[in-house]
Amino acid sequence: MQKKLAVAILNWNGRNWLEKFLPGVVQFSQNADIYVIDNLSTDDSIEFLEKNFPTVNIIKNDENHGFAGGYNEGLKSIKNEYYCLLNSDVEVTENWTAPVLELLENNSSISAVQPKVLSYHNRNYFEFAGAAGGLIDNLGYPYCRGRVFDDLEEDKGQYNDETEIFWASGCCFFIRSKDFWDQNGFDARFFAHQEEIDLCWRLINAGKKIYYTGKSSVYHVGGGTLNKQSAQKTYLNIRNNLSMMLKNLPFPQLIWLIFFRLCLDGVAGIYFGLKHGFPHLWAVVRAHFGFYAQLPGTLKLRQKHQKNDFYQSKWLIFKHFLGGR
Repeated sequence: MQKKLAVAILNWNGRNWLEKFLPGVVQFSQNADIYVIDNLSTDDSIEFLEKNFPTVNIIKNDENHGFAGGYNEGLKSIKNEYYCLLNSDVEVTENWTAPVLELLENNSSISAVQPKVLSYHNRNYFEFAGAAGGLIDNLGYPYCRGRVFDDLEEDKGQYNDETEIFWASGCCFFIRSKDFWDQNGFDARFFAHQEEIDLCWRLINAGKKIYYTGKSSVYHVGGGTLNKQSAQKTYLNIRNNLSMMLKNLPFPQLIWLIFFRLCLDGVAGIYFGLKHGFPHLWAVVRAHFGFYAQLPGTLKLRQKHQKNDFYQSKWLIFKHFLGGR
């Protein structure tokens, strides 16, 4: 019989991650159907799965659609009530799904939930991708409880709560399948990075809630596809963030904020160029032209209603880099 929860792992040439972490997912997810969605890998991932994990369902995409498009394509074949989109480089823990499912079962207004995301390599600290729940500031910069830009907090139990957040981490992203498809899934144009923030923002604009639970923990390696120093990661983050704001911000704030962010990106590009080299400066330039190229399609995707009180902090970038907070 089909179970309520489907754990879906997107894979692209990640045989090593599957070998390392899939056994734990199978062991600690007895209440879930487990799927691997393969994005046309060229390694031996499929053969490895077929030989060693006969109970794991395999979905084969016809091409590498990226993170966003890859999940959109693969999830079409999965009919469970709840999805957990799980990165292949995540170590799960015993009873990791139960607190999340309890939240979803007991509150129909909650669309998406994430657990506590800790660092696999530095296990007493939060991990960059999600930490203790995602928030956003008034300039559209995402951050987390437990992580502001590149600064990470030690986990001392300060976020063992259950609370409403702005966005749930894509590395371990629980969502009602109906809500996922009501929003037409991820924006496949994003390819990767910030697609989960965009989806959560759309859900919030539609009157839904996003939650975090500290009663469940996972450990994330991070950088399994693109490491933090990748110029391509810089390009995707900046382009996608601008498109996300254009889709989801109310018009009174939109005009000045997009212009201001374009200016700040120019400053950031110079900083990135000096710190990481010319490819990162050029990535910012490419990101802006990529944003302009997406403008017509992005405007068509704007929802009818946008909330004015979308942010949890003001002027985060200035408080952090200039004020040292």
